[in-house]
Amino acid sequence: MNRSTTILLNLVLIGCLGLFLWWAEGNLDGYKIQILNLIAVNIILALSLNLIYGFTGMFSLGHAGFMAIGAYVCSILIMTPEQKETLFILQEALPWVQNSHAPFLMAVIAGGVVAALFGLVIGAPLLRLGDDYLGIATLGFAEIVRVIANNIPRVTNGALGFKGIPDHANLWWNYGWCLLTLYFVIRILNSNTGNVFKAIRDDETAAKAMGINVFKIKLLSFTFGAFFAGVGGALLASLLTTIDPKMFLFTLTFNVLMIVVTGGLGSITGSILAGTGITVMLEWLRFVENPVTIGDWTLPGIPGMRMVVFSLVLILVILFRREGIMGMREIHWGTVARLIKGGKA
Repeated sequence: MNRSTTILLNLVLIGCLGLFLWWAEGNLDGYKIQILNLIAVNIILALSLNLIYGFTGMFSLGHAGFMAIGAYVCSILIMTPEQKETLFILQEALPWVQNSHAPFLMAVIAGGVVAALFGLVIGAPLLRLGDDYLGIATLGFAEIVRVIANNIPRVTNGALGFKGIPDHANLWWNYGWCLLTLYFVIRILNSNTGNVFKAIRDDETAAKAMGINVFKIKLLSFTFGAFFAGVGGALLASLLTTIDPKMFLFTLTFNVLMIVVTGGLGSITGSILAGTGITVMLEWLRFVENPVTIGDWTLPGIPGMRMVVFSLVLILVILFRREGIMGMREIHWGTVARLIKGGKA
């Protein structure tokens, strides 16, 4: 399939997505729209972690830290000085926090850039570690970010966090950033740099022997992943309209990691499918926590049963599909064309 046909089909697909979002805004209730928004944010976060872990082979558990940085930076910038004046009741906000204000687009970019800068700074020493040690060190970084956010009330409002954050992150913003993240990840992975990412993942020793500056490339991948994690955190803050340090526990990183592993390490398609499926399933499974009435017999709802059922589903996926839904495979227009031809035949 030639390049012009692929571009045309991609534009048609984007147009169909736009029509669906336009229809959803006018026909779906707030709960379903919220789920659609969460799908877009989770896909952004899954793609960013997959770039670090799935395509470059760096086991990182620091995503919650980068998300927290992006969320706080964006929130500070989009809230008005009047809002901050009423929010900071523990201690008065620092002057630059109180007076800073920016449009939503600039605030999201700033959240991603600051997260990327932190990724660059902490990546320089931490990426010299390997495998499990890197995972433990990045987990420590995420916890440090959370604890600092809890203890600098003049910047983050301490344990109270931020309430009433402007809800700019609608379907158009979230899916726009989702498409931008997807485009960037695809472009970089199809470039020579992307091939180097995969070479380091497959055999770091062989990559060094070929003259590749492994540390520099790892740092580049880590910084890119941190940027989009910051963007995801910024969008999540505006979507939920409230943040506090307890929101950015390790479980947040685990949720993103779960999507990446379930979809398939090293598969963009897998991240999209798993990001959609897991987000929907987590909401759909809420019914198992509700009371069930059969005739005269009522089974009371069991709090937490949703996560038990979901964990069992994940165990089955890992047992029978260890490489994830897609493994390292991708679905592209050539695959679709072959399936159509096969169906016609």
